[in-house]
Amino acid sequence: MKLPRRNFMKLSGLGGLGALLAAAPRAFAVAIGYPRALQGPMIGAPGPSHFSVWVRASGLFDVTLEYSTDRDFTTFITGPTARARAEDEGSVVLRAEGLQPNTTYWYRLRYDGEYDKFQPLPHKTTTAPAGAASFRVAFGSCCRLQFDPEQKIWSAVRALEPDMFLWLGDNIYADSDQTAALVDLYGRGRSVERLEPLLRSTPQLATWDDHDFGYNDSDGRSASKGESLRVFKSFWANPSYGEANNPGVYFKQHYGGVDFFILDGRYHRDPTDQVDDANKTMLGAAQKAWLKRELKASKTPFKVLAIGGGWSAAENEDGGDSWGVYLTERNEIFDYIRDNQISGVVCISGDSHMGELNCVPRSQNGGYDIYDFCSSPLAQMPANKNIRQVPEVRVRDTWTRSVNVGLMRFDMTGGKPTLTYTLHDILGEAVWDALVLTPDDLRNGVSTWEKKSDPKELKRLQRFREGKGYYGYDPPAGWPDQPHP
Repeated sequence: MKLPRRNFMKLSGLGGLGALLAAAPRAFAVAIGYPRALQGPMIGAPGPSHFSVWVRASGLFDVTLEYSTDRDFTTFITGPTARARAEDEGSVVLRAEGLQPNTTYWYRLRYDGEYDKFQPLPHKTTTAPAGAASFRVAFGSCCRLQFDPEQKIWSAVRALEPDMFLWLGDNIYADSDQTAALVDLYGRGRSVERLEPLLRSTPQLATWDDHDFGYNDSDGRSASKGESLRVFKSFWANPSYGEANNPGVYFKQHYGGVDFFILDGRYHRDPTDQVDDANKTMLGAAQKAWLKRELKASKTPFKVLAIGGGWSAAENEDGGDSWGVYLTERNEIFDYIRDNQISGVVCISGDSHMGELNCVPRSQNGGYDIYDFCSSPLAQMPANKNIRQVPEVRVRDTWTRSVNVGLMRFDMTGGKPTLTYTLHDILGEAVWDALVLTPDDLRNGVSTWEKKSDPKELKRLQRFREGKGYYGYDPPAGWPDQPHP
């Protein structure tokens, strides 16, 4: 129905839009303009019998999910409806339930009863496997839209075909306590052309680090952390956020026979310059207790601990804000893993602006060697901090030549599960020889770091232990006056 202009003006004069809608037929009483997605859709937390969809709507109206195993939607199921609210920045999360595991579903959305005219084709995603499976998980950190608005790395990520993607912090660079800055950068980040196909098909889970939590190196003293958390929850579709009595962004996700523990290293963090003793915490008491309980209860062959900052001692220096300056608490967690016979733990991290593969040789303390896979950055300037930093063990040389993404390939289907880790450059090429781990490598009393490390890294470590520079060189014979690094 199209009202004559004179009638529109008359009704507007009698009470504005409300009077117009009251006088118009019911079919007219919907959002004016083109109800649509401002950003998204994006696939969130996965499961064998469900998938979840995040989207940010263009108005405060109802959004409805429809899905089908038929691309043409000859038959389909009308799923849940949620109303976009201002307090959620217009974002909603809709969950399709009662599905078959490891099955491809097509989905589409209605906005105030209408399909998005700018997204005429349906999207597709796949539910998680019901049990042990062969699957891929990609991860990365440090995605600065201001530095790289094109973000070519996402073409490589899509070619690697991950079944899930983990964002490990600095997902935006807001560096602000203003809500508008956070919302603007989350929104613009969701509209990167190369990223959108990955968001719409592959489950996305996230934690944060300082630049999306607040300002650089910000910690639990931040006055704006409650608002940062509210906005974070509005733009991600994690399975949960902290606990009822302990706010934060930490959670556990199971996929294909592996437990993933995604940690919050900011909300409860003590200042980095506080003395590193038993009173200093990165996680806070409640989150640490949760992690210990969940690790002890986990029965999966591999258990992945994920957080923004690196797990090794590499940043144990002035200005560092990784686990390198929270070593007392880190070692407490690693001691708990050893003392409770918790096998299969590996760690992933970001933040360093370098690709790293390090190891904490806990086999020297009665446990097993704990590996730290670090991918950074996705869209930011790489750094060469490696020339001044030395972790416990560098298994592979650092990668600083391009942006990068980490890939964990799990095969849980055979008699001996395996985890294969590779780091990939902007073209998708693996930059190192793969690291392959089995559960037998990750149990108390087993030492693997020497046989898993590159020989050149072992030589560099030995040189460092002799008091020379890690990246230095030995002068040729006959050059006694040549200064040593």
